[in-house]
Amino acid sequence: MIEKLISKISLNIKGKNINRFIKKLRTKRIEILSLKYKNPNEADIIIYKKDYETVLKIKSIYDVTELDVFGLIKIKRKIKISKHLIILTIIAFAIFLFFTHVIFDVEVIHSNKDIRNLLLNELKAEGIKKLSFKKSYNEISKIKEKILNKYPDKIEWLEIEEIGTKYTVRVEERTIVKEDESNTPRNIIAAKDGVLKKVIAEKGDIVKDMNDYVKKGDMIVNGELIFNEKVTGKVRAEGKAYAEVWYVTKTEYPFATYTETETGKTKEVYAIKFLNHTFEFTLHKFKTKKIEEEDIVKHPLIPLKLVKQKQKETKVTDQILTVEEAINKAKEKAENDIKKNLSKDEYIIRSKYLKSTVKESIVEVEMFFAVYEDITDYAEIG
Repeated sequence: MIEKLISKISLNIKGKNINRFIKKLRTKRIEILSLKYKNPNEADIIIYKKDYETVLKIKSIYDVTELDVFGLIKIKRKIKISKHLIILTIIAFAIFLFFTHVIFDVEVIHSNKDIRNLLLNELKAEGIKKLSFKKSYNEISKIKEKILNKYPDKIEWLEIEEIGTKYTVRVEERTIVKEDESNTPRNIIAAKDGVLKKVIAEKGDIVKDMNDYVKKGDMIVNGELIFNEKVTGKVRAEGKAYAEVWYVTKTEYPFATYTETETGKTKEVYAIKFLNHTFEFTLHKFKTKKIEEEDIVKHPLIPLKLVKQKQKETKVTDQILTVEEAINKAKEKAENDIKKNLSKDEYIIRSKYLKSTVKESIVEVEMFFAVYEDITDYAEIG
Protein backbone atom coordinates (compact mmCIF):
# COMPACT_ATOMS: atom_id res chain seq x y z
CA MET A 1 0.00 0.00 0.00
CA ILE A 2 2.81 2.42 0.98
CA GLU A 3 4.74 1.50 -2.17
CA LYS A 4 1.74 2.51 -4.30
CA LEU A 5 1.73 5.97 -2.72
CA ILE A 6 5.41 6.68 -3.47
CA SER A 7 5.70 9.14 -6.35
CA LYS A 8 7.01 7.60 -9.57
CA ILE A 9 7.39 8.87 -13.10
CA SER A 10 7.35 7.17 -16.50
CA LEU A 11 9.86 8.49 -19.08
CA ASN A 12 10.54 7.95 -22.78
CA ILE A 13 14.28 8.01 -23.67
CA LYS A 14 15.53 8.50 -27.24
CA GLY A 15 19.12 8.57 -28.51
CA LYS A 16 22.01 6.48 -29.81
CA ASN A 17 23.06 3.53 -27.71
CA ILE A 18 20.30 3.57 -25.11
CA ASN A 19 22.17 0.87 -23.10
CA ARG A 20 25.00 3.30 -22.39
CA PHE A 21 22.51 5.79 -20.91
CA ILE A 22 20.82 3.07 -18.83
CA LYS A 23 24.22 2.05 -17.37
CA LYS A 24 24.93 5.71 -16.59
CA LEU A 25 21.66 5.90 -14.63
CA ARG A 26 22.61 2.84 -12.59
CA THR A 27 26.06 4.22 -11.80
CA LYS A 28 24.27 7.26 -10.36
CA ARG A 29 22.33 4.79 -8.16
CA ILE A 30 19.01 5.63 -9.85
CA GLU A 31 16.71 2.67 -9.36
CA ILE A 32 14.97 1.65 -12.58
CA LEU A 33 11.63 0.16 -11.60
CA SER A 34 10.64 -0.80 -15.14
CA LEU A 35 12.53 -0.96 -18.45
CA LYS A 36 10.98 -1.58 -21.84
CA TYR A 37 12.99 -1.31 -25.08
CA LYS A 38 11.07 -0.11 -28.14
CA ASN A 39 14.10 -0.30 -30.46
CA PRO A 40 17.91 0.00 -30.04
CA ASN A 41 17.59 3.79 -29.78
CA GLU A 42 14.42 4.15 -27.69
CA ALA A 43 13.13 2.85 -24.37
CA ASP A 44 10.48 3.57 -21.72
CA ILE A 45 11.49 3.52 -18.06
CA ILE A 46 9.83 4.07 -14.69
CA ILE A 47 11.85 5.66 -11.86
CA TYR A 48 11.15 7.32 -8.52
CA LYS A 49 10.11 10.98 -8.82
CA LYS A 50 12.98 12.02 -6.49
CA ASP A 51 15.50 10.89 -9.18
CA TYR A 52 13.89 12.86 -12.03
CA GLU A 53 16.03 16.00 -11.59
CA THR A 54 19.22 13.85 -11.70
CA VAL A 55 18.07 12.25 -14.97
CA LEU A 56 17.56 15.69 -16.52
CA LYS A 57 21.06 16.78 -15.43
CA ILE A 58 22.84 13.81 -17.00
CA LYS A 59 20.68 13.29 -20.09
CA SER A 60 23.26 15.00 -22.33
CA ILE A 61 22.38 14.21 -26.00
CA TYR A 62 19.39 12.05 -25.08
CA ASP A 63 15.77 13.23 -25.38
CA VAL A 64 13.79 12.65 -22.17
CA THR A 65 10.00 12.98 -22.28
CA GLU A 66 7.58 12.56 -19.37
CA LEU A 67 4.84 10.03 -20.16
CA ASP A 68 2.92 9.61 -16.93
CA VAL A 69 3.10 9.87 -13.16
CA PHE A 70 2.03 7.48 -10.40
CA GLY A 71 1.40 7.50 -6.68
CA LEU A 72 1.14 10.62 -4.52
CA ILE A 73 2.25 13.00 -7.25
CA LYS A 74 -0.66 11.91 -9.43
CA ILE A 75 -3.11 12.46 -6.56
CA LYS A 76 -1.67 15.94 -5.98
CA ARG A 77 -2.04 16.87 -9.64
CA LYS A 78 -5.63 15.66 -9.72
CA ILE A 79 -6.42 17.63 -6.57
CA LYS A 80 -4.90 20.73 -8.15
CA ILE A 81 -7.02 20.31 -11.27
CA SER A 82 -10.14 19.63 -9.15
CA LYS A 83 -9.40 22.68 -7.01
CA HIS A 84 -9.40 24.92 -10.08
CA LEU A 85 -12.57 23.27 -11.33
CA ILE A 86 -14.29 23.77 -7.95
CA ILE A 87 -13.26 27.45 -7.87
CA LEU A 88 -14.56 27.99 -11.40
CA THR A 89 -17.80 26.19 -10.50
CA ILE A 90 -18.28 28.35 -7.40
CA ILE A 91 -17.65 31.53 -9.42
CA ALA A 92 -20.08 30.40 -12.13
CA PHE A 93 -22.69 29.50 -9.52
CA ALA A 94 -22.22 32.85 -7.78
CA ILE A 95 -22.73 34.66 -11.10
CA PHE A 96 -25.83 32.55 -11.77
CA LEU A 97 -27.23 33.35 -8.32
CA PHE A 98 -26.49 37.03 -8.83
CA PHE A 99 -28.37 37.23 -12.12
CA THR A 100 -31.35 35.20 -10.83
CA HIS A 101 -31.69 37.18 -7.61
CA VAL A 102 -31.25 40.70 -8.97
CA ILE A 103 -33.95 42.99 -10.37
CA PHE A 104 -32.91 44.78 -13.56
CA ASP A 105 -36.08 46.80 -14.15
CA VAL A 106 -39.01 48.24 -12.21
CA GLU A 107 -42.08 49.38 -14.17
CA VAL A 108 -45.08 51.22 -12.74
CA ILE A 109 -48.15 50.95 -14.99
CA HIS A 110 -50.29 54.08 -14.68
CA SER A 111 -51.26 56.99 -16.94
CA ASN A 112 -50.46 59.64 -14.30
CA LYS A 113 -46.76 60.55 -14.37
CA ASP A 114 -46.88 61.96 -10.83
CA ILE A 115 -48.25 58.65 -9.48
CA ARG A 116 -45.57 56.72 -11.38
CA ASN A 117 -42.79 58.91 -9.99
CA LEU A 118 -44.26 58.79 -6.48
CA LEU A 119 -44.31 54.99 -6.47
CA LEU A 120 -40.86 54.64 -8.05
CA ASN A 121 -39.40 56.87 -5.32
CA GLU A 122 -41.24 54.99 -2.54
CA LEU A 123 -40.19 51.61 -3.92
CA LYS A 124 -36.60 52.83 -4.25
CA ALA A 125 -36.63 53.89 -0.59
CA GLU A 126 -37.80 50.35 0.29
CA GLY A 127 -35.00 48.74 -1.73
CA ILE A 128 -37.03 47.92 -4.85
CA LYS A 129 -34.98 49.43 -7.68
CA LYS A 130 -32.76 48.49 -10.59
CA LEU A 131 -29.79 46.27 -9.61
CA SER A 132 -31.34 45.47 -6.24
CA PHE A 133 -31.96 42.00 -4.83
CA LYS A 134 -35.39 40.42 -5.04
CA LYS A 135 -37.65 40.61 -2.01
CA SER A 136 -39.50 37.73 -0.36
CA TYR A 137 -43.29 37.45 -0.47
CA ASN A 138 -43.57 38.74 3.11
CA GLU A 139 -41.28 41.70 2.40
CA ILE A 140 -43.34 42.65 -0.67
CA SER A 141 -46.58 42.44 1.36
CA LYS A 142 -45.16 44.71 4.06
CA ILE A 143 -43.93 47.24 1.48
CA LYS A 144 -47.35 47.35 -0.22
CA GLU A 145 -49.11 47.82 3.10
CA LYS A 146 -46.68 50.57 4.13
CA ILE A 147 -47.19 52.53 0.90
CA LEU A 148 -50.99 52.16 1.05
CA ASN A 149 -51.02 53.38 4.64
CA LYS A 150 -48.74 56.30 3.78
CA TYR A 151 -50.87 57.50 0.86
CA PRO A 152 -54.51 56.63 1.71
CA ASP A 153 -55.78 59.67 -0.21
CA LYS A 154 -53.80 58.94 -3.37
CA ILE A 155 -53.64 55.17 -3.85
CA GLU A 156 -56.71 52.90 -4.05
CA TRP A 157 -54.85 49.57 -4.41
CA LEU A 158 -51.40 48.36 -5.33
CA GLU A 159 -49.94 45.15 -6.73
CA ILE A 160 -46.24 44.29 -7.18
CA GLU A 161 -45.67 41.35 -9.52
CA GLU A 162 -42.31 39.66 -10.09
CA ILE A 163 -41.79 38.67 -13.72
CA GLY A 164 -38.35 37.15 -14.22
CA THR A 165 -35.84 39.88 -13.34
CA LYS A 166 -38.45 42.65 -13.44
CA TYR A 167 -41.02 44.03 -11.01
CA THR A 168 -44.26 45.20 -12.62
CA VAL A 169 -46.29 47.50 -10.38
CA ARG A 170 -50.00 48.06 -11.02
CA VAL A 171 -51.79 50.83 -9.16
CA GLU A 172 -55.27 52.34 -8.98
CA GLU A 173 -55.35 56.03 -8.08
CA ARG A 174 -57.87 57.03 -5.43
CA THR A 175 -60.26 59.81 -6.32
CA ILE A 176 -61.15 62.00 -3.37
CA VAL A 177 -64.18 64.23 -3.68
CA LYS A 178 -63.21 67.55 -2.17
CA GLU A 179 -65.88 69.60 -0.54
CA ASP A 180 -66.11 73.06 -1.99
CA GLU A 181 -68.38 75.62 -0.41
CA SER A 182 -67.94 78.19 -3.16
CA ASN A 183 -70.74 79.03 -5.52
CA THR A 184 -68.83 78.32 -8.74
CA PRO A 185 -71.15 76.53 -11.19
CA ARG A 186 -70.21 72.95 -11.88
CA ASN A 187 -71.31 69.63 -13.36
CA ILE A 188 -71.23 66.21 -11.76
CA ILE A 189 -69.06 63.90 -13.86
CA ALA A 190 -67.93 60.27 -13.65
CA ALA A 191 -64.71 59.66 -11.72
CA LYS A 192 -64.42 56.17 -13.21
CA ASP A 193 -65.80 54.02 -16.00
CA GLY A 194 -68.91 52.09 -15.01
CA VAL A 195 -72.61 51.36 -15.46
CA LEU A 196 -74.86 53.87 -13.68
CA LYS A 197 -77.00 52.37 -10.93
CA LYS A 198 -78.19 55.37 -8.95
CA VAL A 199 -78.04 59.18 -9.33
CA ILE A 200 -79.15 61.66 -6.69
CA ALA A 201 -79.32 65.27 -7.93
CA GLU A 202 -80.12 67.94 -5.37
CA LYS A 203 -79.21 70.65 -7.87
CA GLY A 204 -78.82 70.32 -11.63
CA ASP A 205 -80.38 68.15 -14.32
CA ILE A 206 -79.64 64.43 -14.68
CA VAL A 207 -78.52 63.80 -18.26
CA LYS A 208 -77.88 60.05 -18.08
CA ASP A 209 -80.28 57.15 -17.70
CA MET A 210 -79.88 54.29 -15.26
CA ASN A 211 -77.80 51.41 -16.65
CA ASP A 212 -76.06 53.77 -19.09
CA TYR A 213 -72.38 53.04 -19.49
CA VAL A 214 -70.27 56.09 -18.64
CA LYS A 215 -66.59 56.73 -19.08
CA LYS A 216 -64.35 58.70 -16.78
CA GLY A 217 -65.12 62.40 -17.30
CA ASP A 218 -68.60 61.92 -18.79
CA MET A 219 -71.21 64.39 -17.52
CA ILE A 220 -73.95 62.86 -15.35
CA VAL A 221 -75.62 65.91 -13.81
CA ASN A 222 -75.63 69.15 -15.80
CA GLY A 223 -75.17 72.41 -13.88
CA GLU A 224 -76.49 74.47 -16.78
CA LEU A 225 -80.23 75.17 -16.71
CA ILE A 226 -81.63 74.79 -20.21
CA PHE A 227 -85.02 76.01 -21.44
CA ASN A 228 -86.08 75.87 -25.09
CA GLU A 229 -82.58 74.70 -25.97
CA LYS A 230 -81.06 77.81 -24.43
CA VAL A 231 -78.93 78.10 -21.29
CA THR A 232 -81.01 80.19 -18.90
CA GLY A 233 -78.70 79.87 -15.87
CA LYS A 234 -75.98 77.97 -14.13
CA VAL A 235 -75.99 76.24 -10.76
CA ARG A 236 -73.54 74.39 -8.65
CA ALA A 237 -74.60 70.77 -9.22
CA GLU A 238 -75.01 68.82 -5.99
CA GLY A 239 -75.62 65.10 -5.63
CA LYS A 240 -74.16 61.63 -5.87
CA ALA A 241 -73.60 59.17 -8.69
CA TYR A 242 -73.24 55.45 -8.06
CA ALA A 243 -72.18 52.91 -10.67
CA GLU A 244 -71.20 49.32 -11.14
CA VAL A 245 -67.42 49.46 -11.54
CA TRP A 246 -65.36 46.51 -12.73
CA TYR A 247 -62.00 45.35 -11.49
CA VAL A 248 -59.72 42.44 -12.43
CA THR A 249 -57.25 41.74 -9.64
CA LYS A 250 -54.24 39.47 -9.24
CA THR A 251 -53.61 38.24 -5.71
CA GLU A 252 -50.77 36.04 -4.49
CA TYR A 253 -50.93 33.71 -1.50
CA PRO A 254 -48.18 31.43 -0.16
CA PHE A 255 -48.56 27.69 0.35
CA ALA A 256 -46.57 27.94 3.56
CA THR A 257 -47.97 30.36 6.13
CA TYR A 258 -47.00 30.98 9.70
CA THR A 259 -47.67 33.09 12.73
CA GLU A 260 -44.70 34.59 14.52
CA THR A 261 -44.54 35.76 18.15
CA GLU A 262 -41.56 37.20 20.04
CA THR A 263 -40.16 35.27 23.03
CA GLY A 264 -38.46 38.29 24.61
CA LYS A 265 -34.88 37.12 23.97
CA THR A 266 -32.64 39.54 22.01
CA LYS A 267 -28.98 39.87 20.99
CA GLU A 268 -26.68 41.83 18.64
CA VAL A 269 -24.89 39.90 15.89
CA TYR A 270 -22.48 40.83 13.12
CA ALA A 271 -23.01 38.99 9.82
CA ILE A 272 -21.79 38.79 6.24
CA LYS A 273 -24.51 38.79 3.56
CA PHE A 274 -23.80 37.34 0.13
CA LEU A 275 -26.73 37.45 -2.32
CA ASN A 276 -29.56 35.81 -0.35
CA HIS A 277 -27.19 34.05 2.04
CA THR A 278 -26.27 35.25 5.54
CA PHE A 279 -23.27 34.07 7.58
CA GLU A 280 -23.61 35.06 11.24
CA PHE A 281 -20.72 35.44 13.69
CA THR A 282 -22.43 33.71 16.62
CA LEU A 283 -22.23 30.30 18.25
CA HIS A 284 -25.86 30.00 19.32
CA LYS A 285 -28.26 31.01 16.59
CA PHE A 286 -31.94 31.73 17.16
CA LYS A 287 -33.94 29.17 15.22
CA THR A 288 -36.43 31.85 14.18
CA LYS A 289 -36.07 35.58 14.69
CA LYS A 290 -36.95 39.13 13.70
CA ILE A 291 -34.05 41.27 12.56
CA GLU A 292 -33.34 44.99 12.60
CA GLU A 293 -30.32 45.50 10.38
CA GLU A 294 -27.70 48.20 9.94
CA ASP A 295 -25.18 48.17 7.06
CA ILE A 296 -21.56 48.49 8.15
CA VAL A 297 -19.71 47.93 4.86
CA LYS A 298 -21.37 47.62 1.43
CA HIS A 299 -21.11 48.55 -2.26
CA PRO A 300 -24.10 48.90 -4.64
CA LEU A 301 -22.50 46.76 -7.37
CA ILE A 302 -20.99 44.04 -5.16
CA PRO A 303 -23.38 41.41 -3.70
CA LEU A 304 -21.43 41.24 -0.44
CA LYS A 305 -21.78 43.34 2.70
CA LEU A 306 -21.09 43.39 6.43
CA VAL A 307 -24.09 44.15 8.65
CA LYS A 308 -24.93 44.57 12.31
CA GLN A 309 -28.18 42.90 13.36
CA LYS A 310 -30.41 43.29 16.37
CA GLN A 311 -32.09 39.89 16.58
CA LYS A 312 -35.29 39.08 18.45
CA GLU A 313 -36.08 35.40 18.98
CA THR A 314 -39.53 34.32 17.80
CA LYS A 315 -41.77 31.30 17.98
CA VAL A 316 -43.25 30.25 14.67
CA THR A 317 -46.37 28.21 14.00
CA ASP A 318 -46.28 26.79 10.47
CA GLN A 319 -49.17 25.83 8.23
CA ILE A 320 -48.81 24.12 4.86
CA LEU A 321 -51.75 24.66 2.52
CA THR A 322 -52.92 22.53 -0.38
CA VAL A 323 -53.38 24.22 -3.76
CA GLU A 324 -57.15 24.37 -3.23
CA GLU A 325 -56.75 25.88 0.26
CA ALA A 326 -54.26 28.49 -1.00
CA ILE A 327 -56.62 29.44 -3.86
CA ASN A 328 -59.48 29.91 -1.39
CA LYS A 329 -57.26 32.05 0.85
CA ALA A 330 -56.21 34.16 -2.14
CA LYS A 331 -59.88 34.64 -3.13
CA GLU A 332 -60.68 35.73 0.41
CA LYS A 333 -57.72 38.12 0.48
CA ALA A 334 -58.69 39.62 -2.90
CA GLU A 335 -62.22 40.26 -1.66
CA ASN A 336 -60.96 41.81 1.59
CA ASP A 337 -58.56 44.05 -0.34
CA ILE A 338 -61.51 45.40 -2.32
CA LYS A 339 -63.77 45.76 0.73
CA LYS A 340 -61.28 47.70 2.85
CA ASN A 341 -61.30 50.47 0.24
CA LEU A 342 -65.09 50.80 0.17
CA SER A 343 -67.20 53.22 2.21
CA LYS A 344 -70.32 52.16 4.13
CA ASP A 345 -72.65 52.78 1.16
CA GLU A 346 -70.46 50.84 -1.29
CA TYR A 347 -70.34 47.07 -1.69
CA ILE A 348 -69.34 44.17 -3.93
CA ILE A 349 -72.19 43.25 -6.27
CA ARG A 350 -70.65 40.04 -7.53
CA SER A 351 -67.30 38.39 -8.02
CA LYS A 352 -65.96 35.68 -10.28
CA TYR A 353 -62.92 33.47 -10.09
CA LEU A 354 -61.08 33.67 -13.42
CA LYS A 355 -57.94 31.57 -13.13
CA SER A 356 -55.02 30.63 -10.93
CA THR A 357 -51.33 30.12 -11.59
CA VAL A 358 -49.25 27.87 -9.34
CA LYS A 359 -45.71 29.21 -8.93
CA GLU A 360 -42.74 27.98 -6.90
CA SER A 361 -44.08 28.78 -3.44
CA ILE A 362 -47.26 30.74 -4.08
CA VAL A 363 -50.48 30.62 -6.02
CA GLU A 364 -51.59 33.66 -8.01
CA VAL A 365 -55.35 34.05 -8.37
CA GLU A 366 -57.04 36.32 -10.88
CA MET A 367 -60.50 37.57 -9.87
CA PHE A 368 -63.21 39.73 -11.42
CA PHE A 369 -65.20 42.08 -9.18
CA ALA A 370 -68.27 44.18 -9.96
CA VAL A 371 -68.50 46.87 -7.26
CA TYR A 372 -71.32 49.28 -6.37
CA GLU A 373 -69.23 52.40 -5.98
CA ASP A 374 -69.51 56.15 -5.61
CA ILE A 375 -68.07 57.62 -8.83
CA THR A 376 -68.99 61.23 -8.10
CA ASP A 377 -66.59 63.86 -9.38
CA TYR A 378 -66.98 67.48 -10.37
CA ALA A 379 -66.02 69.75 -13.24
CA GLU A 380 -66.42 73.51 -13.01
CA ILE A 381 -68.40 75.24 -15.72
CA GLY A 382 -66.32 77.93 -17.40
